[in-house]
Amino acid sequence: MSSPTLVPSALELIEGASRAYTTRRVPLEAMRCLSTACLPQSGDLVLARVSEIGHHKRLHLPGGGKRNLFPGDLVIVPYADRYAPNQFEARVPRDLGPCHLVAAGGIAGRVEASHQKVRRGPTTLRPLGLVASDPEAPPLNVAGWGLAPPARPVRGGIPVIAIVGTSMDSGKTTAAAYLTHGLHRHGIRVGYAKVTGTGAAGDPGLLHDAGASPVLDFTDLGYASTYRIAPRIVEALYRESIAHLEAAGVDVIVLEVADGLLQRETARLLASKTFAELTHGVLFCAAEAMGAVAGHAWLRAKGLPVLGLAGRLTTAPLQIREAREATGSTVFGLAELGDPSTARKLVAIRR
Repeated sequence: MSSPTLVPSALELIEGASRAYTTRRVPLEAMRCLSTACLPQSGDLVLARVSEIGHHKRLHLPGGGKRNLFPGDLVIVPYADRYAPNQFEARVPRDLGPCHLVAAGGIAGRVEASHQKVRRGPTTLRPLGLVASDPEAPPLNVAGWGLAPPARPVRGGIPVIAIVGTSMDSGKTTAAAYLTHGLHRHGIRVGYAKVTGTGAAGDPGLLHDAGASPVLDFTDLGYASTYRIAPRIVEALYRESIAHLEAAGVDVIVLEVADGLLQRETARLLASKTFAELTHGVLFCAAEAMGAVAGHAWLRAKGLPVLGLAGRLTTAPLQIREAREATGSTVFGLAELGDPSTARKLVAIRR
């Protein structure tokens, strides 16, 4: 007589799953059961089984490490929209049917468009249910574990440098890291926050290694992704990030705004009164000279203080020369941003 097959309980499945970086603020002890009674909303946690490995082969973990994924693995990730021109555009599905892992930091969504270079397609997921603390409670959502609102509003007086760019992969995070490291070497305490984008462990980890303390991103404020969220919320994330870093007693604040000037949330933030009032200077990153020229003109037309140009264009001397001649702006390579005296002078520029 054969032994009966033991079916794992929902709690056993949850405890055996790999939790994504984007869920790191939600305590494991709050994850007790699964629900299939409601439709997913942005930020809701889902327990899903990996069906097929595609573009994303690894998952960023809460501690910042990564693990390789295999078919059959269980993961806990939040649903969210994603904007990534070089990878995927995705939306929160309207059901608990098969969907995709659309970001290595841990985002579940359904792909609507993908870049031609993504040849394998997205990694596919089969949701088992939304994660909840109690059968009668609503699903757990990352918004429930964001930092409490700052005790005091933004006071001002601390230089705020915003790093923006033409698009993803224009060199923003690397520029932010080198600028931070240059200031850190000068004995200046730098606070960093990534205020928009898609949750991932890599950028905060890099800035921590560069010397920033504290390091925050929008996931600390309750969002797995900022794509398609309301302009007032994006502005609130910008203000709250500054207020949290001010409260930590930093000397300089470096804020990274994801994606490019034409991305909806970025464009609206940079055109807002909030951004104009709270930002001391803008370092603009571009992959090539024409993008630098167009972006520089866009920012200046908005009356924003452009401190200089940086990014991937600085790997090509001809691009540097063309950008400098066309804009009249200083072009900062990584060595210059990382130089303590140059970094300190850049923060002192007032336009």
